[in-house]
Amino acid sequence: MQLRKSNVDATKIETQMAPMIDVVFQLLIFFMLTLKIIPVEGDFNINMPLGQQATESPDVPIPPIKVRLTANIDGSLAGVQFRQLNLGNDVVAFDRLNAKIAELIGNRNNPYLDELEVEIDADYNLHYRYVISAVSACTGSISSQTGNVIRYIEKVKFAPPRRPQ
Repeated sequence: MQLRKSNVDATKIETQMAPMIDVVFQLLIFFMLTLKIIPVEGDFNINMPLGQQATESPDVPIPPIKVRLTANIDGSLAGVQFRQLNLGNDVVAFDRLNAKIAELIGNRNNPYLDELEVEIDADYNLHYRYVISAVSACTGSISSQTGNVIRYIEKVKFAPPRRPQ
């Protein structure tokens, strides 16, 4: 058997660089997108204040104020409760409420007064004027000497209305 000799030149085969660079960039993007960065364990990034001598504040935080307004079937006022204390249902019940809040607040320089909030929980069928009277009694009073407004509490929120059972 006779072998044929081919006339193929012994030239070098060169690889093309453009497709190889494309593949490298695609692999780089793939690894960048699938990388999950794990936070350093134990690094909570907490900035602590400089140490100072502990001083006890004479001001005590005031607990939340809850006012409950109950209604009769016809929508009239059945009672005003301030922190489970019944203040009555007469004309001066809101004056008593105002006095209790003024007594509770006491020192006007208390830093917790800005955060103080009143929650009014009224029955569903209560007349609107009683709710407004409660808001007025909780937010302040008018000085009898100077006629100026004395503000007690700025924040008032309402509990969801209670429907009659």
